[in-house]
Amino acid sequence: MIPLAPDLSAFLQKHLPDERGASQHTIAAYAHAFTLLLRFAAAHYKRQPSDLAIEDLDVRLIRAFLEHIEEGRANTVRSRNARLAAIKAFFRFLEPRRPACLEQAMMVRALPVKRTDVKLIDYLTKDEVRALLAAPDNRTPAGQRDRAMLHLAYAAGLRASELLAVRMDDFPRGSFASIRVLGKGRRERVLPLWRRRKQPFGLG
Repeated sequence: MIPLAPDLSAFLQKHLPDERGASQHTIAAYAHAFTLLLRFAAAHYKRQPSDLAIEDLDVRLIRAFLEHIEEGRANTVRSRNARLAAIKAFFRFLEPRRPACLEQAMMVRALPVKRTDVKLIDYLTKDEVRALLAAPDNRTPAGQRDRAMLHLAYAAGLRASELLAVRMDDFPRGSFASIRVLGKGRRERVLPLWRRRKQPFGLG
């Protein structure tokens, strides 16, 4: 049996911050997930958390733990999936360190996440779009910049990252009739822009 404590400490204290560059928020969330898991496992095996072995965290126990946090602690499916993601990350970390636990790690990592309901995307009415576009103060340089960015994002349907990446040379031939956008997967597209300044985008 391989003691759990040394590898779990190395995972949380060294691997996540130093090798994965994880944020403090992520590290804290993972640590909380293992706090819950170790309490559950210790109660199940009637041992102290420090006495647990890696082999104790088998698929059967982890399934029971996931059921426990959903039903006993009323965790949402998203929270349940987040706890499972932390556990899978730990077993992925173990694979090259503990070859004897490779089969166990593969079985744990094969546990499926639960599907969550996808929230439908809301939309803005014409009046709401007009109000949004008119919000910046056009009398200041910052307001003119913000207004231009909002108009451009709306006209071209840009993601925030795409909007922030726009440069002057993305307007072919120095014209504002179209814009070249580099999107996800470095896919390039050229989009037409508005022609009439006073009544853009069919809102007039």
